[in-house]
Amino acid sequence: MSSNKGNSAAAEAKKISATTLSFMAFSTVWGFGNVVNGFAYFNGLQVIFSWIMMFALYFVPYALMVGELGSAFKNAGGGVTSWILETSNPKLAYYAGYTYWVVHIPYIASKGSGGLKALAWTFLVNDWYDSLPAWQVQLATGCVFVFFLWVASRGLQPLKVLTSLAGTSMFVMSLLYVVMMLAAPAINPTASFVPLDWSWENLIPQFNVQYFTSLSILVFAVGGCEKISPYVNKVNNPGKDFPKGMISLAIMVVVCAILGTIAMGMMVPPEELVGEAQQNFIANGAYIAFQRLGEYYHVGNALAVVYGACNAIGQFSTLVLSIDAPLRMLLDDESARQFVPKGLLKQNKYGAYTNGILMIGVLSGSIIAVQLLGKGAADIISWLNKLNSVCMPMRYLWVFLAYILLRSAVPGKFNSEYVFVKNKAIAVSAGVWCFFVTAACCILGVYVEGDVLRTVLNIIMPFALLALGLIMPAIRKAQDAAGK
Repeated sequence: MSSNKGNSAAAEAKKISATTLSFMAFSTVWGFGNVVNGFAYFNGLQVIFSWIMMFALYFVPYALMVGELGSAFKNAGGGVTSWILETSNPKLAYYAGYTYWVVHIPYIASKGSGGLKALAWTFLVNDWYDSLPAWQVQLATGCVFVFFLWVASRGLQPLKVLTSLAGTSMFVMSLLYVVMMLAAPAINPTASFVPLDWSWENLIPQFNVQYFTSLSILVFAVGGCEKISPYVNKVNNPGKDFPKGMISLAIMVVVCAILGTIAMGMMVPPEELVGEAQQNFIANGAYIAFQRLGEYYHVGNALAVVYGACNAIGQFSTLVLSIDAPLRMLLDDESARQFVPKGLLKQNKYGAYTNGILMIGVLSGSIIAVQLLGKGAADIISWLNKLNSVCMPMRYLWVFLAYILLRSAVPGKFNSEYVFVKNKAIAVSAGVWCFFVTAACCILGVYVEGDVLRTVLNIIMPFALLALGLIMPAIRKAQDAAGK
């Protein structure tokens, strides 16, 4: 009897509190780059309005839907792919897994250039990298990309530790920036700060074409909370503590977004967000912010160097993991393997999918080659940033589809300790709303004002990547029919 009590006490001790869950989710969802991008694309302080609307109408219901899905399928280890498999069929689950993998292709293409920029700031502490012509930037990016394809093929696991350390340090520096910048006027009152305009006209954005075609940036910023779904049933009281944790997460994120925006507004004048200056800020804003913060505290470029070093490690290690992890999630899944050409299932002695990595090399390499049309490093990074905001949120569509299918099922078919909202019609409507918002932002995000060629390329790239997912099952079917 006492043994059972001891085991029960030990199990309770391992439970996660709502506060711990919210901090775990916060470190997964939020980053300093979100503050920079929001500030750059939405005219400085005006992004505060958009952040609040995005959190209230999209992020909170999104996070709570993830909670219900995770609770309903607590023993399913494949995340979104498993949710689709449980609520539909293996073919649809394959498409979910494929989408999750393929949206990383542009992301992978952007990591090499981002890492090189971080190194340039670490060792030169300026935007010298941006002065290079596009062919030199992409040649260097291509070389780095090929090297890390080779690294990924060797199955090197220590990079996961580096990624975790870099991610933690970046998270700490993001919070540090907000605290130090807001305290700067009191510590160094003689420094030059930008006066903040709190007039109503300056806070409400202009709802024009540029505004709506940039919303994908915010959707991309707040996505990814489905990664914490395995922890839903590990909190003390899933029915109460999980929604508390998610609400706390939303509050923490919106507070950091608003305070981070205010802090940035104190150091970045409006003229740095217009035309080519805006493009430069998108590419270099984070480094510029830490460089100026160092000036306020009389530590020179030290903060920019530290941030650059952490970011370089994070960019390159994330590059390797983004090549390896999503590919394994697709090809390791038994429900997906039956729709994949057999050649892609080939593994080397390190367990790496060599032909899959080669295909990533071809696809991401093609995007790197297309970026030769860019004007320079800043222009290329800005372009890839927008392309990622179009492609990456496509994986969230499967989260909302899974939720719609879950709540549309026959009552009693699925059991969940935590329910987002009891009313079925409201629950399904919330899923449809979030699906619509995500799809609309992805579609609108392809548009680049005044640049028809880039708009066309932004349309072609996602469609080409998704079309490949339709072709692969046909190839596998022909292989099975031929007995190959």
